[in-house]
Amino acid sequence: MRTFGKIVVIGAGVLALAACGEKSNTAGSAPSSSGAAPASASSSAPAAPTGKECTAEDVKTTGKFGEAPTITIPDDCDPPKKLITKDLEPGTGEGAKAGAKLQMNYSLVTWSNKQKLDSSFDRGEPFDLTLGAGDVIKGWDQGLDGIKQGARRLLIIPPDLGYGKGGNGIAPNETLVFVTDAVTVPTAKG
Repeated sequence: MRTFGKIVVIGAGVLALAACGEKSNTAGSAPSSSGAAPASASSSAPAAPTGKECTAEDVKTTGKFGEAPTITIPDDCDPPKKLITKDLEPGTGEGAKAGAKLQMNYSLVTWSNKQKLDSSFDRGEPFDLTLGAGDVIKGWDQGLDGIKQGARRLLIIPPDLGYGKGGNGIAPNETLVFVTDAVTVPTAKG
């Protein structure tokens, strides 16, 4: 009976940690040290390789700047192995450089299960970051370089620039697809 009680307490603790992880921003923040991830993050089996690597044009998006986007990942090509960026709306002004304090809205779909995992649009609150400071995943630091105020950018981030072995509700070796809106991009002061 004592062993059963310990298992129940440990199980409840793991579930509580997993539930907390689902509420955290996955916008590009570094993986948490808890390692707890919702079981659903890795529940689907990866698709068989097709031999053709996807491009930005293969991933379909809808919505304009400021609107929650939809992201549709194709079934007839493989996730790219390199970072892909594409401006869906160009924006105006100077492009962001390392050290810029940005405010971004985003929506994230994971490649393996083609499901939305996180969205600042749903929370109604942009995500703050300092570009190039290492406080987000490498795919964001590299992929948002040069983004302009009012731009909507598609980011397709391979695992080595994302969460690699997993974390923050992301399955191991997951390719991440973000649509990001540059809410605030500061101008350089001369």
